[in-house]
Amino acid sequence: MTFPFYAKFALVSIGIYAFVCVMYLGQEIILPVVYATIIAMLLNPLVNFMVRKRMNRILAITLVCILAIIFTAGLLYFISMQVSLFTETYPKFKDKFNEMTEQAILWVSQEFNLKVSKINSWINKTENEAISNIGGSMGGAIGQTISTINSVLIVVFLLPVYVFMILYYKPLLLDFLQKIFHKDGETTVEDILASSKTVIQSYLVGLLLEAAIVATLNSIGLLIIGIDYAIILAITGAIINVIPYLGGIISFALPMLMAFVTRDNSTYALAVFIWYLTIQFIDNHFIIPSIVASKVKLNALISVIAVFIGAGLWGVPGMFLSIPLTAIIKIICDNIDELKPYGFLLGNIVPTSRLRFDFLKKKEKDK
Repeated sequence: MTFPFYAKFALVSIGIYAFVCVMYLGQEIILPVVYATIIAMLLNPLVNFMVRKRMNRILAITLVCILAIIFTAGLLYFISMQVSLFTETYPKFKDKFNEMTEQAILWVSQEFNLKVSKINSWINKTENEAISNIGGSMGGAIGQTISTINSVLIVVFLLPVYVFMILYYKPLLLDFLQKIFHKDGETTVEDILASSKTVIQSYLVGLLLEAAIVATLNSIGLLIIGIDYAIILAITGAIINVIPYLGGIISFALPMLMAFVTRDNSTYALAVFIWYLTIQFIDNHFIIPSIVASKVKLNALISVIAVFIGAGLWGVPGMFLSIPLTAIIKIICDNIDELKPYGFLLGNIVPTSRLRFDFLKKKEKDK
């Protein structure tokens, strides 16, 4: 039975809407599982290596999970130590902000012929109203904050359990995926799973390598310029830079603000801007194409759209997951005949104008 186009379009639209609703409403359950699956893919080669060395599989998985937890805890400890040092500059931030505020008030007073006392009274009134509004909603904010902390703690404790279970039950999960398809589709399922695993592992390794290179370049530049807390700023910028296409722009803010606040000369902030702009050029034109982008093979337009969709669905965690999940969707489309045009749309192969002209010419000839 053949469905007309409008019926197919309606069914597909309803299916997409239902899928998006499930993803959004069930994010507290789905997000940890997705993250655990990706982490398990990243750790799976190490588990297989230990098993090949005749280590018990459960012991190998346990050891790999412990090593991953130790590495993550060490990284978080290092960052927290740097952040504690970073907080010592708060008085400087406050003094610099007060100085900038006074200068702005004087400029407004001179340019618009307003009394300084009148401007100060308006600022005080605005601050009081803001404090009053914050105080009125403080109870709800505290409750929401506690709820968020509880959710984060639950995810932190459940994530290692999920990773362990996914690694342990990997053969069962793979057999299940093959059994739910007919025998004719077993080869396709195997190809999709193998390609997805390869892409995710390559993408994550490339992303970690890119972050390490960017953090090193950031550190070198900030240390040469003489910016305080160069290491934590460099690492923070590298972590933010992992967010595709948007992180590079946001990563400029913190080091420039630090240079502006801690240095009297604005040339320091300009030097930071020029250095980070140079790093972004190197990252976008050399590091990402050779280390990261070559693994997922998505075009820039689809990548940007995927990042915004991920942010709309799951916030910042969704931005990190958007590229690898879109890459998996592309792999699925490339291995199913009916979906190959969509895989081509997601890809980074752009037909030349000559190919398009030859296609149109051949079409006219056939008519």
